[in-house]
Amino acid sequence: MSTLLYITAHPHDDRASYSMAVGKAFLDAYRENHPGDPIVTLDLYKAYIPHIDTDVFSGWGKLRSGSSFDQLSEEEKKKVTRFGELTDQFVAGDKYVFVTPMWNFSFPPVMKAYIDTICTAGKTFKYTENGPVGLLTGKKALHVYACGGIYSEGPAAGSDFGSPYLKTIMSFFGIPSFETLYVEGMAQFPERAEQIKQDAIKNAQEKARTF
Repeated sequence: MSTLLYITAHPHDDRASYSMAVGKAFLDAYRENHPGDPIVTLDLYKAYIPHIDTDVFSGWGKLRSGSSFDQLSEEEKKKVTRFGELTDQFVAGDKYVFVTPMWNFSFPPVMKAYIDTICTAGKTFKYTENGPVGLLTGKKALHVYACGGIYSEGPAAGSDFGSPYLKTIMSFFGIPSFETLYVEGMAQFPERAEQIKQDAIKNAQEKARTF
């Protein structure tokens, strides 16, 4: 039995979003093919995702200097606690599915804020004399990624900074298996948009059987 953490970063639902529609198809097929696996969903547009700010830095600094948690301000407590909750939730997962659109050559900013909360030394990676080492070996990740143009290959591939970044972070955590399911070309080829979507849904359903 494996726990799947399903993370979405889109303000729209599956009726208005290509990435969310394909992600839903994957999730439905995963439930059908892995009925015993717990699934945890995290909608980054509805969840509280604190940014690294002065409260977070000051809270961390106080704790490192020997202050107790009770000595933190209310905002420091709230944000530092949430960072810990999100990291612990991520560590508890065995499989990860990220669902995002491409906006301006990357994913929505809330995804970067989320990644910042889970890059935690001692939990997702550790520092050694030979450099950082990931602590989440043996896990796997998938990125469902909707792009208006073609970015999986060809001349625009070098302009995609979203999925390569997620792959780098997962590798940093020690996660060796990372795949991207591109849903791409809908804006470039609007007459084919629905067929692109349906093909991606079939691909997602197939991946869900063995993921």
